Amino acid sequence: MIKLGFHHVKNIATLILVAMFFSCGNELKEIEDFLAEKNFPVGAAHGIHLIHTDSGRAVTKLITPKMNDFSNRKNHPYTEFPEGLTIITYDKNGDSVTLKANYAINYSKTSISEAKNGVLVQNHAKKSILKSDQLFWDANVHYLYTEKDFTLITEKDTIRGKGFEANEDLTKVIMKSVRGIVYVTENQNP
Repeated sequence: MIKLGFHHVKNIATLILVAMFFSCGNELKEIEDFLAEKNFPVGAAHGIHLIHTDSGRAVTKLITPKMNDFSNRKNHPYTEFPEGLTIITYDKNGDSVTLKANYAINYSKTSISEAKNGVLVQNHAKKSILKSDQLFWDANVHYLYTEKDFTLITEKDTIRGKGFEANEDLTKVIMKSVRGIVYVTENQNP
């Protein structure tokens, strides 16, 4: 009788486990919707050091302590870097441009990223540094811009202003509301 009772308990436990397994018919979509509704990321990664290569040559490095993946958002999926990031891009000559920020977010549908809080962009070859509290980057056109205060430090100048546009490596720059001393070299040819 004890053996028979044990087998009944074992069979009932197995039946309950099977029922629970099949009753959990949550599709991946339902889980993603639940996470989106609760404002949870579908994924999180810590201690990232990502190197993107092209034909065996390092093109970009991304370093971040934490990344949250909110690709479950229907209208505006995004990736968040709540503890900041460092991105280093290399050209074919090996020269690099470094972007650092204490917070960043990338909107995947528009390919626009926003870096905030202590943003620094440094072109090592040109010895120029851009500092701002906020900077947008449009990956489609490889373009940086801000309407916030900025400081651009070059070998000869320190320029401050409000409103800034440039290509990614800071070699072509448009500055708005500029303050400071700017040294200009005049062309000697008429």
